Amino acid sequence: MNRYTTLKQLGDGTYGSVLMGKSNESGELVAIKRMKRKFYSWEECMNLREVKSLKKLNHANVIKLKEVIRENDHLYFVFEYMKENLYQLMKDRSKLFPESVIRNMMYQILQGLAFIHKHGFFHRDMKPENLLCMGPELVKIADFGLAREIRSRPPYTDYVSTRWYRAPEVLLRSATYSSPIDIWAIGCIMAELYTLRPLFPGNSEVDEIFKICQVLGTVKKVDWPEGYQLASAMNFRFPQCVPTNLKTLIPNASNEAISVMKEMLHWDPKKRPTAVQALRHPYFQVGQVAGASLPYAEQQKPISRPLQPVEPKPVSLKPPETLSPLDVGAHLGSGWATQGHSQSCPEATPLISWLCA
Repeated sequence: MNRYTTLKQLGDGTYGSVLMGKSNESGELVAIKRMKRKFYSWEECMNLREVKSLKKLNHANVIKLKEVIRENDHLYFVFEYMKENLYQLMKDRSKLFPESVIRNMMYQILQGLAFIHKHGFFHRDMKPENLLCMGPELVKIADFGLAREIRSRPPYTDYVSTRWYRAPEVLLRSATYSSPIDIWAIGCIMAELYTLRPLFPGNSEVDEIFKICQVLGTVKKVDWPEGYQLASAMNFRFPQCVPTNLKTLIPNASNEAISVMKEMLHWDPKKRPTAVQALRHPYFQVGQVAGASLPYAEQQKPISRPLQPVEPKPVSLKPPETLSPLDVGAHLGSGWATQGHSQSCPEATPLISWLCA
């Protein structure tokens, strides 16, 4: 670590703290994550989920890990420095983003996510804080501490995703969810980029389901029988709410934007588009998007073969016990709260208080 000078603390989480640093050789700014637990061997380091999952990935819209250093049994991840996260970018806005800016950010996010999914992983904690930015012009996916292989064997029982961006199947305790949970989260984030307010700001797991029902309407059993099976197993009954037109909640969004958000926010995960399919939606077929536009209905056909992860290449160690280059993200974790059940529509937020039947 003597190759870097630390400048200030950027954040602190359950598993590590993040510092801004500067390379003593090049003067380049970096973000240094120092893990809180000690690591007594490189084998321990390589067993970290974030290292195991994303050491093989390299993409313009995935945060770059420059090197991994183990020194005095402490583990450091040295990342490329990004100015802020998407939450901070939105929080500091005094006016709404133009749709062209939102489209560009969403295009970058979906490109990065498509790459992650293509290589056999899903993120499991997509939220504005885990999207790092250099202003709205450049966005990269970070924080892969919860990432899973698509082909890994369920059940998944550990904490997954931040509540406001948590897919219905996860809220209903499904143990067999997969990459569509990332698409749901992206749909929530896209709506938030238009309004600068979260779409489903639930204050508990059950309230989160209520908030979703207030906007999307109560899902019918015929449209998502698996969801009703999950709810029954929890002794939970969906509140009876009428849907609203997303255009009413997000009046500054174009019809194409509303359309792609609706696709990503399907109750049934099997009906959500993949990241690649979402990128082929007419919403993205303008300006910065290259390639021929295909009929969107054609892109909704299910993929006939499972996504296969790429096998990791051997990693060589460099003195003083430094790995470079790798590609992973930082993980600042938080907890999972189990809440009680209710069967009636709760008091809604002022924005959507009139939506619930």
